[in-house]
Amino acid sequence: MDNLTDPKRELLRHTVSTLAYRAGKTLRDAPDGFESFRVGETTRTPAQILAHMGDLFDWALSLAIGDQKWNDSAPLPWEQEVARFFEAAKRFDDYLASDAALGRACERIFQGPIADALTHVGQLAMLRRLAGDRVCGENYFKAEIEVGRVGLAQSAKRQEFE
Repeated sequence: MDNLTDPKRELLRHTVSTLAYRAGKTLRDAPDGFESFRVGETTRTPAQILAHMGDLFDWALSLAIGDQKWNDSAPLPWEQEVARFFEAAKRFDDYLASDAALGRACERIFQGPIADALTHVGQLAMLRRLAGDRVCGENYFKAEIEVGRVGLAQSAKRQEFE
């Protein structure tokens, strides 16, 4: 089996695309000031969470390459941080889409950085609601998620719940 037909690798790519879809929905049209919204003194702001998510994808790529590199990035201005997150997701997905060997098992990459990033997408959605700008729920089973589509631009066809 080559890298491009490995079902585990393809499921990991689908997971990244799903995460990008959900993150895009949560990050798109965030209200002014959302990046600095804080629930309590010891909680992360949305900008800090998003910077961490970008770091998680950088880490995922380093693991895929066979390295173990971690950065703790300070948040950039919001729009730049949103772009950085999606660029990091794309670099990781591009590596998965290549014929390059994985330096770590798909399961390990999933259980570390990818599962952590999924958790943080949920946190950002909750923070949007707490900030008074909720993100509508959706039937994600029916969402038009495509492997390889990992940017902010996602399908506009949605079945949202009001």
